[in-house]
Amino acid sequence: MTDKLSGEIAQTLNLDKRRVLAVLELMDEGATVPFIARYRKERTGGMTDEQIVALRDLHGKLVEREKRRAFILESIESQGKLTEELKKAIEGAGSASELEDLYLPYKSKRKTRADKARELGLEGLKKEIYNRDNPRINDSADDYARKAGISREEALKGALDILAQEISENSTTRQKLRDLFARRSVITSKVKDKEKDEQGKYADYYKWSAQASRAASHTLLALNRGEKEGILSVSVHPDREEGLDKISYYYLNRIHNNKELVESALKDSYKRLLEPSLETEYRRGLKEESDTKSIEIFAANLREMLMASPLGEKRLIALDPGFRTGCKLVVLDRDGALLHDSVIYPVPPHNKLQEAADTLKKLADKYKIEGIAVGNGTAGRETEAFLRDQPFLGDMPIISVNESGASIYSASEEGRREFPNKDVTVRGAVSIGRRLMDPLSELIKIDPRSIGVGQYQHDVDQKALKVSLDDMVEECVNRVGVNLNTAGEALLTHISGLNKTLAARIVEERHNRGGRFESRKELLKVKGMGKKAFEQSAGFLRISDGVQALDQGGVHPESYDIVEKMARNLKVDVKELIGREDLLKSLNPRDYTDETRGLPTVNDIIAELKKPGLDPRDPFDLFSFDESVHTMEDLTEGMILPGLVTNVTAFGAFVDIGVHQDGLVHVSEMADRFVRDPAEVVRVNQRVTARVVQVDLKRKRIGLSLKGIDQ
Repeated sequence: MTDKLSGEIAQTLNLDKRRVLAVLELMDEGATVPFIARYRKERTGGMTDEQIVALRDLHGKLVEREKRRAFILESIESQGKLTEELKKAIEGAGSASELEDLYLPYKSKRKTRADKARELGLEGLKKEIYNRDNPRINDSADDYARKAGISREEALKGALDILAQEISENSTTRQKLRDLFARRSVITSKVKDKEKDEQGKYADYYKWSAQASRAASHTLLALNRGEKEGILSVSVHPDREEGLDKISYYYLNRIHNNKELVESALKDSYKRLLEPSLETEYRRGLKEESDTKSIEIFAANLREMLMASPLGEKRLIALDPGFRTGCKLVVLDRDGALLHDSVIYPVPPHNKLQEAADTLKKLADKYKIEGIAVGNGTAGRETEAFLRDQPFLGDMPIISVNESGASIYSASEEGRREFPNKDVTVRGAVSIGRRLMDPLSELIKIDPRSIGVGQYQHDVDQKALKVSLDDMVEECVNRVGVNLNTAGEALLTHISGLNKTLAARIVEERHNRGGRFESRKELLKVKGMGKKAFEQSAGFLRISDGVQALDQGGVHPESYDIVEKMARNLKVDVKELIGREDLLKSLNPRDYTDETRGLPTVNDIIAELKKPGLDPRDPFDLFSFDESVHTMEDLTEGMILPGLVTNVTAFGAFVDIGVHQDGLVHVSEMADRFVRDPAEVVRVNQRVTARVVQVDLKRKRIGLSLKGIDQ
């Protein structure tokens, strides 16, 4: 079956079939997506992480389809109804909908009106109505009625119920209408219970309609939510007369004495059975498409969050601001370890400015502080303003940090395990500081759904969302790589080939070795670390100043012999070769290929040796908001302000301009040209300059525009 499915995957994703087979074989052997993408380029033809994930996901869907096909064949055969013609049709069905259409007449379901009519022996009357030109159908109906102990009208109605069901279960009929639904459906929404919509969130959809195929993903998700909340009623289908015309010829294509009866069965079948069934199916498809788009947006935003520029190893003061409860303050060393925690009260209602300043100066001097991180939530701007007024801080960087999800970490099992004797406010401040030092290492500790990026995340398929976000976390962690001697259990868990148990054992073994591993090979002494797990993980685990110089970068241990050969040919030590672009440029990559390691691998090795362990993230660059605005009340239309993109959706982007309420740049305000997708113009964490075009204090809404402004 693998060979058959690989051909379908290759055609669907426009990939080489041999490469698809290679990826499937690697996955069967236990290889992970990051490992395949990074270290098996010869076998995959250089497929990216995204291509491999798409291949994997499609393969999973096709496997499920084949399981369903086998079940359907077995089910119909067990009923004694599997003809050769039907078997051939089922085996040739390409889509899940085709399979289900063929199975529908044989599927177990609750007793229908047609089933009851068959029990009354009215199948023969149905055949006389539809299959013969019987001018005396009423006489026939009387005969059947007498035998069943019912009236003529009931007999005719029962026979037509049988015909209506047969029409609705005909695969050709369903496919004709399925195509019509896809091309011509109109989605309509009406208000159902206005009282439930207290804030008027769905006011735009109280009386609304559009071509369903053109409706935006965020619109469809909004309609679904409004319907679920009982505020809206939503329908999606083509014009009923058009639908009936589409299939009428198929059933009324010859002179028929009983044409009016057949026509009534056709109308009943369409209205009662076909339209509701196909509407449900079509809406399910629209929902899946909307989910896919929304999940793609979420994953792209998450990538930008995880790959945000790290400040690096600095001694920090981190503040989680608050008005009434004060600002929780922590001091972190360069490894993110907690050295001190306390509370200062520099903002209203306490305004203990001198006391807070004295505390800060004392701590800054004692711990030789190199930067200050300030959470961007409540009282964040006020706290920043206080800090910038302190002359003893000089030009020390004071940096606003997006604290979305910090409270989740604070109350998490991970947070409690790391700081069992500290309350949630201390843990939150620690998270804010560490997030500035290394966003990736800190953000992976919380559920990505808590970070606050994406659109309608609670309305999409949660299983599919989790898989996609987990893939993105794994991609980012392995792309950056981790320091084997400083990485925590949470970070190690996301490394290719490792799991929670192995990550915990690595940390334990590291502790037993006095706090560090001297080489990657020592990982093989970790309990449970087999050859496969080592193969998958070793290239992404880095060791600085170890006994093996190559352990500091992304060259996989399986290729150390290639580097050693290069060094011998150049008559230098391996350590001398690292970072020597002049020497590396003199190499001919083809001289170092063999049967399993081709030019892609050798070129990657040379690139890695030129810049070993290079962090793919951008260098950190300081950013600050406009000091003249702190709240929405400070805003006026026409202001041009610096901001940070916090979220990108299908309809626009949200930008933090430093007033505790993000503003929306609608897709129509993105640029001085037509923009279909906001992701074409902006990304999460991007710095922009925006014009204020609307301030709605009552609804707490800010409208922004990027038009006419050089970015």
